[in-house]
Amino acid sequence: MQRQTSSYQTVKVRNIEIGAGIPKICVPVTGHDAADIFALAEQIAAAGTADLVEWRVDHFAGFRDADAVKAVLGGLRERLGTLPLLFTFRTEKEGGAAPITPEAYQKLLQTAIRSGLADLVDLELSFDETAVETVIREAHASNVPVIMSCHDFAGTPSKEEILWILLRMQELGADILKIAVMPHSRRDVLTLLAATEEMFTSHANRPLITMAMGDLGVISRVSGAFFGSAVTFGAAGEGLTSAPGQINACDLARILAWVQPGK
Repeated sequence: MQRQTSSYQTVKVRNIEIGAGIPKICVPVTGHDAADIFALAEQIAAAGTADLVEWRVDHFAGFRDADAVKAVLGGLRERLGTLPLLFTFRTEKEGGAAPITPEAYQKLLQTAIRSGLADLVDLELSFDETAVETVIREAHASNVPVIMSCHDFAGTPSKEEILWILLRMQELGADILKIAVMPHSRRDVLTLLAATEEMFTSHANRPLITMAMGDLGVISRVSGAFFGSAVTFGAAGEGLTSAPGQINACDLARILAWVQPGK
């Protein structure tokens, strides 16, 4: 797929380049305690299908304890080897597993950035704009790329709204732009894919991640190479999904290897 924007910049993290080649596979870790988290991380690393791993911190019972968070980050870093680690706390309003105050959310992200153990952090667009700018500045000062995200579990915005959201993320300085929507029809999925293609070919100067959730949206998780989404999320195993419609990571790797433009 050809881009009209000549200033497009990929994001290089450890051994991968997001935005180059076929979409990268990100596998979430959602354990309740350190033992569960480490066991799953070892399973993911051994499987060899993940390009990066996302720690979903909102599933961790000890997320309010900064020392506990840093201890888990250290344990994950040891177990993942060269696999990049994405630090994500998904808030309740965007489908997360635990409540958090805006102040605690900002401090948690800053803990991850300052630890030197997280390779990327997820930052929600709906967060206070001044705080968003503060977190992005600190992340960039520490050479930690920011994935800015927006999740709509109620429906699918119009193509124009999706484009506005992604463009706003780009204006705010996020390194990777992410939106996930909930389709209620095949037309909704087409809306998401059309917005992705237009953003990628005409507007984006950095990688984007888009997906339609649920069974209807499965096609959006395997067609990124055709429409412009740089990362797709796959589950480590049965019952280990972090969002509706995730495919097993091993199956996802086989599909992505086969479904490529020009193949």
